Amino acid sequence: MECVFCKIAKKEIPAEIVFEDEKIIAFKDIHPLAPAHILLITKRHIESVNNFSETDEFLAGRLILAAKKLAREMRISEGGYKLLFRVGRDGGQEIPHIHLHLIGGVKLREEIGPV
Repeated sequence: MECVFCKIAKKEIPAEIVFEDEKIIAFKDIHPLAPAHILLITKRHIESVNNFSETDEFLAGRLILAAKKLAREMRISEGGYKLLFRVGRDGGQEIPHIHLHLIGGVKLREEIGPV
């Protein structure tokens, strides 16, 4: 069964897309943690950061640079923002498809530690 993010990438289910190129797509999170909360995903299914290979080096950088571009366009880059990869169940990853969270628009708290 195909994952929900693969379906968004193929435009089989709707999402509020804010950026797209041939390798990645970015859309608004449906459960935002802040005024700006964007998910950047690879169009090719990659389960998590643990599944990146050496050949994905360019793709990993592309995700980060796209997030930087979006932060600038959303006018949150000056005040600051958070980039977050969750990896695996214990890391809080809910959907097994790599995604980079771009979160900002307010002062963010640091919340690290066990649940």
